[in-house]
Amino acid sequence: MGAAAVNSTLCALRYTLVIKIFRALCLCLLSVGAASAADHRFDIDAVVAFDEPWALAFLPDGRLLVTEKGGNLRVVTQDGDKSDPIANVPEVAYGGQGGFGDVALHPDYAENGTIYLSYAEPGNSGERGAAVARATLDIDAGELSNVEVIWRQVPKVRGQNHYGHRLLFDYEGYLFISSGERAKFDPSQDMSSNLGKIVRLHDDGSIPVDNPFARVGGVTAQIWTLGHRNPLGIAFDTEGQLWNVEMGPKGGDELNRVVRGSNYGYPIVSNGDHYSGKNIPDHDTQPDFAEPAAWWTPVISPGGLIVYDGDQFSEWRGDALIAGLSSRSLVRVELSGESAREVERFDMGRRMRAIAQGPEGAIWMLEDRRGGRLLKLTPRD
Repeated sequence: MGAAAVNSTLCALRYTLVIKIFRALCLCLLSVGAASAADHRFDIDAVVAFDEPWALAFLPDGRLLVTEKGGNLRVVTQDGDKSDPIANVPEVAYGGQGGFGDVALHPDYAENGTIYLSYAEPGNSGERGAAVARATLDIDAGELSNVEVIWRQVPKVRGQNHYGHRLLFDYEGYLFISSGERAKFDPSQDMSSNLGKIVRLHDDGSIPVDNPFARVGGVTAQIWTLGHRNPLGIAFDTEGQLWNVEMGPKGGDELNRVVRGSNYGYPIVSNGDHYSGKNIPDHDTQPDFAEPAAWWTPVISPGGLIVYDGDQFSEWRGDALIAGLSSRSLVRVELSGESAREVERFDMGRRMRAIAQGPEGAIWMLEDRRGGRLLKLTPRD
């Protein structure tokens, strides 16, 4: 190897080392700042522990529904009294990232007692896919009835990753479902598949005629937006705009404004790269795709999303709050029209799977994995 080649190699190694040191310092500064902020901004009360909790939703009387990834649905009081598992829940394909997922109440739950559950569903020959079922909840009897599957990922595939399957009703009663691309890359751009998409349905699973691709028919008619990877949080802001947060590949976690009919580019573009090291062009190289409003490298590994509109944390009203898994954090993002920027990060000490706003404005979070606790966050006096 000649002197010029040696010098070039040394320069490249120095550059790589400098970048790694810079990123490490940034992470350390964020961690120190977050821990300090968390010590002075809110109190954290650990309410009760679960076996791999995944999602939570508040009932009208203030109790919570909590899903456990292995296949349990429980009713929990705010004081931590936990019911036995609710009977007649669907069978789940547990393993990897799969199992029981989200839970949501029908907008008219107080009248009809209907809830919605997402989960990984077993198929043939080891294939799996996310599914959504609706059912009537009888809390006193501790069981579900009238269980009916209203949506499935198409097609089912092998593997246990990237189901997505977060649930959200809008103010008109439409049901939005985030559908991961199942770690298969190309389905995100395949219009004959609902993998890697956000879909919009009526509450019975039928397809609204004003969906952007409704005239095409079939699975395509379900699609609201496409080009997503693993969308694990969806929420409306105070102006009624839909947002989603999703895990990027190796880098490039995204917060997106979800605009009807838009394509967010994965896997053609991403601000991260493949885990193999293969480059993915950044969003700014192909402006035909929608760019994220905010993105993260190093990643935060988002697990859930809300937009806060309560009174207890009045200075956060209108901000997006993200539960961070690998970042073990609560991330606060300021939303302003079409733009977004992270303004604060709190070190929670553990992987955070889900987040919800309580009826009185407290923030509730679920820790990830076995022994994951239900936490209540309230402002510190």
